[in-house]
Amino acid sequence: MKNLIVLKHPLIQHKLTLLRDRNTSSKDFRDLLDELSTLMAYEVTRQLPTQNHKVRTPLMTAIGKIIPGKMLGVVVILRAGLGMVDGILKLVPGAKVGHVGLYRDPKTLRPVQYFCKLPPDIPKRFLIVVDPMLATGYSASATIDLLKKAGAKNLVLMCLLSAPEGVRVMKRLHPDVTVFTCAVDKRLNSHGYILPGLGDAGDRLFGTR
Repeated sequence: MKNLIVLKHPLIQHKLTLLRDRNTSSKDFRDLLDELSTLMAYEVTRQLPTQNHKVRTPLMTAIGKIIPGKMLGVVVILRAGLGMVDGILKLVPGAKVGHVGLYRDPKTLRPVQYFCKLPPDIPKRFLIVVDPMLATGYSASATIDLLKKAGAKNLVLMCLLSAPEGVRVMKRLHPDVTVFTCAVDKRLNSHGYILPGLGDAGDRLFGTR
């Protein structure tokens, strides 16, 4: 996929391996997901434009670089995406955060929307859509459909793990959207879970079943 970027930084791969471990507690899972989200956001935001800015140091005037305006937004796919927000906001605390609630129909494996709350200035922002898992790809695709209908013009998808099936869906339905991920795993099982994966990210994050 042309717009698929797999992040191979050693720290990212190390923390991802710890996340996969079934013996990692919910607390440690939350901490690791938070840390990974910060590391991933650093890579995702490399493309943000900058402009010159004059600043006075203790010694003299200098010209530095700043990110202009109110540029960034984070759109969370509920519920597991909640675990990725704080890690991003540590880098860009001024980002606006939107939420999209979807659940996956157990029979069709297609997403059903139950909630949507977005910042009012979506068209002006560079949006990072976050969800730990790109499995079937349909939840991410449905979220991106909503954002495009709201006027979004510049957005990326950030997920920990991807399945080849989800990558293909994104390529087919949203070839203009870059996907940032830490790994592309083998496949989906019959229930739509990524193999080898890390289990249900929401359950592991919040200690539910």
